[in-house]
Amino acid sequence: MAASWNSMPLEVLYQVLGWTAFVSWSISFYPQVILNFRRKSVVGLNFDFVVLNLTKHSSYLIYNCVLYFSSAVQEQYYEKYGRGQMIPVAANDVAFSIHAVLLTAITLLQIAIYDRGTQKISRLSIVIVIAVWSAAAVCFFIALPHDSWLWLISVFNTIQVLMTMIKYIPQAVMNFARKSTDGFSIGNILLDFVGGMTNYAQMAVQSVDQGSWVNFYGNIGKTLLSFISIFFDLLFMCQHYILYPSRKAVWTTEKAVGKDYQEQLIKSADDAQTHIV
Repeated sequence: MAASWNSMPLEVLYQVLGWTAFVSWSISFYPQVILNFRRKSVVGLNFDFVVLNLTKHSSYLIYNCVLYFSSAVQEQYYEKYGRGQMIPVAANDVAFSIHAVLLTAITLLQIAIYDRGTQKISRLSIVIVIAVWSAAAVCFFIALPHDSWLWLISVFNTIQVLMTMIKYIPQAVMNFARKSTDGFSIGNILLDFVGGMTNYAQMAVQSVDQGSWVNFYGNIGKTLLSFISIFFDLLFMCQHYILYPSRKAVWTTEKAVGKDYQEQLIKSADDAQTHIV
């Protein structure tokens, strides 16, 4: 028999934390989409970040859905880690993955229809995406004769970890080069940070209940996902609030000065008309 929960309060806490992570991560996509819509521009948003992110979430969706729904793959998981362990994918993981792929695709559509300035998707990102999916196809045909489906989805889990490691780099470098985070939503980052922290808390609750830390290395992709996301979230927060907060303040000051100058011109013109009369 597969493992079950030993503590009802911990099971409830596990579900609360899991769905909190789901809500935080899911909502984190909307600030950028809304910002793009309001500006009718995607200038400041790195296109490589979005393209790599779509590959990342697509591979994570495959891993979560297969491990959550396939009894054959779950059987292989129990054979590898023992029947005393719980499947490390929850319903909120599946829901998040579906939502993430959809919202990332919408963001990519915005890139296609809104003002892009001189920005474009780099050749390197295109090569990476093609290479990743080509490798995944090769792995599928390797797994097919031996029904090595757990190994195959672990490949997709590895892909999502690698994509998570590299997807943030283009945006971080772009912010550094521009010395600004304008056009890149900090709301996305703050919510992503909350999601990563609650995701770790959820995994810890399951480990405490089961008296085992297999949950962390049995789903190493989920563990590394949160760690890498939290690291880059902190980096983006540092860029936005500490390193490059002045650009927006300067723009606001210049706008205020320009408005005052216009008001002075209008007042001068009115005075001139009064003297003429």
